Amino acid sequence: MSLKIAVLQGGISSERPVSLRSGAGVAQALLEAGHDVVSVDAGADLVQTIKALRDAAPDVVFNALHGPLGEDGAIQGVLEWLGLPYTHSSIRASSLAMDKDASRRVFAAAGLPVAEGRVVTMDELAAADPLPTPYVVKPISEGSSFGVEIVRTGSNRRQAIAANWVFGKEALVEEYIPGRELTVAVLGDRALTVTDIVAASPTGDFYDFDAKYAPGGSVHHVPAQVPDAIFEQALRVAEAAHRALGCSGASRADYRYDEETGRLILLEVNTQPGMTATSLLPEQAAYCGISYPELCDWLVRDALAARGKPAA
Repeated sequence: MSLKIAVLQGGISSERPVSLRSGAGVAQALLEAGHDVVSVDAGADLVQTIKALRDAAPDVVFNALHGPLGEDGAIQGVLEWLGLPYTHSSIRASSLAMDKDASRRVFAAAGLPVAEGRVVTMDELAAADPLPTPYVVKPISEGSSFGVEIVRTGSNRRQAIAANWVFGKEALVEEYIPGRELTVAVLGDRALTVTDIVAASPTGDFYDFDAKYAPGGSVHHVPAQVPDAIFEQALRVAEAAHRALGCSGASRADYRYDEETGRLILLEVNTQPGMTATSLLPEQAAYCGISYPELCDWLVRDALAARGKPAA
């Protein structure tokens, strides 16, 4: 049942270091699962990446890329052009999920709970508060909380954010939801469990890049200690969001839960969740009795089955 697997990692986005860590972990896990593994660093030279994939001649590609060009449908299009089965979501689902404005419109149309928000230009943001404070300013197509800013009541940072914005001409602004960070991984068509993430930031209320990836940046409580109704709602909304976007393989839905009001708000769906052994998806899988090598093995076999090719 051994497969020839190319682990696609690195990339050229701001999340390159994260992807390299994911790729290294996945490659080792797939070796432990008995597969023939070759790692491919997707650098700035697309022609070189294509050559490396063709030379590897894999049965399937494990996509361990994160961020723009890796999870926005771009590399998925290249892999389909090459006729190579690949893990995680297709072109359409990947591009929708990466575009925070497009995905929140899909979620709203599906009746899922989203925050009040809209897209603004930097000129609009510089001129006036687009929403009552506090509110959140987000890049439309970045991952791992890159560029996310919170504008609080009394803050004078709005004009500075607009002047120094490097994530395009527009941004998504949304109401700030106080409370706890929850996340739910979906594997196939089943939500695994709910994790409560406590960021070790000065305010403790923002799961930023350092909280995600720096040692000691956050503490994960699995399963989350929340009311049963909220726990169940988080599971069902994650599954519904996965279906609404057309995701496949694995995804992860991120939430804010306001204990005072009882609101559970869907923030986004990540179609390329972090895949180090201690990342949120593998952590939830382990809680459900699925080891890290088993999880990686399942993802490649699911990719082959989804594209009508035998696993061995």
